[in-house]
Amino acid sequence: MVIYALHRLGFGILTVLTVTVVLFLIMHSMPGDPIRMIADPRMPAEQIDILRARWGLDQPLYVQYFTWLSRIVRGDFGTSITTRQPVMRLISTRLPYTLVLAVSALVLRYIIGIAVGLAVAVKRGSWADRILVVTSTALYSVPPFWLGILLIVLFSVTWRIFPISGYVGPRSIVLPLLSLMLPPIADTMRLTRSEVLEVMREQYVTTAHSKGLPRRKVFFKHVLRNALIPVTVTFFLSLPWLIGGAVVVESVFAWPGMGRLLWRSIMSQDLPVVQGVVLIIAVLTVISNTVGDVMTGLLDPRIRQEYESG
Repeated sequence: MVIYALHRLGFGILTVLTVTVVLFLIMHSMPGDPIRMIADPRMPAEQIDILRARWGLDQPLYVQYFTWLSRIVRGDFGTSITTRQPVMRLISTRLPYTLVLAVSALVLRYIIGIAVGLAVAVKRGSWADRILVVTSTALYSVPPFWLGILLIVLFSVTWRIFPISGYVGPRSIVLPLLSLMLPPIADTMRLTRSEVLEVMREQYVTTAHSKGLPRRKVFFKHVLRNALIPVTVTFFLSLPWLIGGAVVVESVFAWPGMGRLLWRSIMSQDLPVVQGVVLIIAVLTVISNTVGDVMTGLLDPRIRQEYESG
């Protein structure tokens, strides 16, 4: 198991290095000149060249890449072109807001999604089961930004229950949390329901019933344990996707997180900030994937056997 975990960790490090190369090339192939955007339009070309040299943008791409990567290894993400503040300081002030929003949405999504999915799976074919299938399909197809605008109109403009935008207290998180949580919660309910129903048709479950074991013991020891393996894996894989999806939600609600910082940095072509934020998201993705793979190996012995035989 340790060898398997180290193998997945090495693959994750290689993935992060690949992401840094792709990210750097994409950012430096974007049209426009960030120096021109922050400089005075009347500034002479000589001073523009001086600014470009000061930011290291006059160097060949491979030199810029290795310079940036060496600073990243030392924990230096560079300096914002537009605000002249260290990128790490900008990220550290925004990351807690994004993590609070994303982690809260993730935990509530799986607590509610698994509970409802299990309840309707046990009562398959009932009216509650049919309502869940229809509701989850409709809810999963709703774009988070459209849901956010709808929630603002209902609960901020019409009824004035929650703040429209920004962070003015604990109530400010309610609407962004619902926008980020409700669409994927439907997917968790459907996944839990389908996995439970599939495991209940397995032969070892039928054998357990034929031995006279209590239904509750069969459900918790055989059905639930095996049905929740895919759900557990998706739990760890969902965190980076929620952080990425928070870009739109945070822009709708003016939530002071990394998503809003990323959006504003893209619009102003602030390359150091964009690279830093996307790299943080990539690292969180790799960590989540690695933890998810290791948890899969712990929960499912077949994964370990396939790796050892391979």
